[in-house]
Amino acid sequence: MKLIVFACLAAAAFAFPQNPEGDAEVVYDERTDQGDGNFRYAFETTNGITAEKTGVPGSAGQSNMQGSFKFPLPEGGYVEVTYTADEAGYRPESDAIPTPGPLPPHVFELLAIAEQQRAAGVKFDEQGFEI
Repeated sequence: MKLIVFACLAAAAFAFPQNPEGDAEVVYDERTDQGDGNFRYAFETTNGITAEKTGVPGSAGQSNMQGSFKFPLPEGGYVEVTYTADEAGYRPESDAIPTPGPLPPHVFELLAIAEQQRAAGVKFDEQGFEI
């Protein structure tokens, strides 16, 4: 769910026209690729979008990456996101990513009941009926 919200925020930011007189221009662009899975890139545009990413080879042949990006919001301010992508998946961090609130007290009671049932050997089928 967080990834969907994050993707929508990023898509909206990139689609929103920031410069009514024309397209944004790249003011900084640095890229290095060593050809062995190690790479780094960073860029900045005149409309306030920035991004940077560093990659290294991962243990399973994938690229492990760390990076960040920032883009302006139509009402002012910026969204800033930092992330890690590796064997454990994609993990973004940002104040703009919604997080769930605290669980209601009865959820902890239900979890305790479920644990007692598991300990007693009670099993349920896909529909939730005891088998």
